[in-house]
Amino acid sequence: MLESKELTKQFGAKTAVDHVNLKLEKGHVYAMLGPNGSGKTTWMKMAAGLIKPTSGQVFFQGEPVSIESRKHVAYMSTEPYFYAWMSVKDVGDYYADFFEDFSRERYQALLQKMELTEEMKTKALSSGMMAKLKIAVTMARDAQAYMLDEPFNGIDLLARDEIRASILEYATEDKLMLLSSHLVEEMEAIADRAVFIHEGKLVENVDLETLRETQGVSMADRYRQIYGHTEG
Repeated sequence: MLESKELTKQFGAKTAVDHVNLKLEKGHVYAMLGPNGSGKTTWMKMAAGLIKPTSGQVFFQGEPVSIESRKHVAYMSTEPYFYAWMSVKDVGDYYADFFEDFSRERYQALLQKMELTEEMKTKALSSGMMAKLKIAVTMARDAQAYMLDEPFNGIDLLARDEIRASILEYATEDKLMLLSSHLVEEMEAIADRAVFIHEGKLVENVDLETLRETQGVSMADRYRQIYGHTEG
């Protein structure tokens, strides 16, 4: 469903993504893992059509990523992207104007789960509440692919349970889910595949059940094997 071929992005002298060949299929929840600066966010933004590659290409459903593909891909960035004057209701209205697949009913249900109300002002939200709002408005779209960059950032343990349940509720066989996070143990409970990236290069795209059965290691164990010497 989503594929990059020799995808490369340079910012000046720094190569953020380095000739990455990666194919992601629907029906899976992928964990994209790696330390800060490994290239996860840059890869996602290129896949979402928000920044252009230096070289290589990204394809969605076999076609190059474009304005058209954005209609079917729901991307949640780490940066706040709501205007200060907005209420939670305004955020929903904003998304409804831009995306035909936005469901107000689903948005209402997700807000209730996240303990948010439409009257709340975005400028008054804590970092944790803002993170929950971003999840709610992104998952309220009936997209074909979801890409969530650091969905658990700034969120307490109990709220993570709600977010995890919401993600799994919509992780159906006809959807693609891609999540990046530094909270590897949290991702273990959600993902069935893991994409490890290091210094802009793809290390591996592995099936987690196969990893456990053939090597007897968890996703967290594999993370330590790959990155332990670089993060110690």
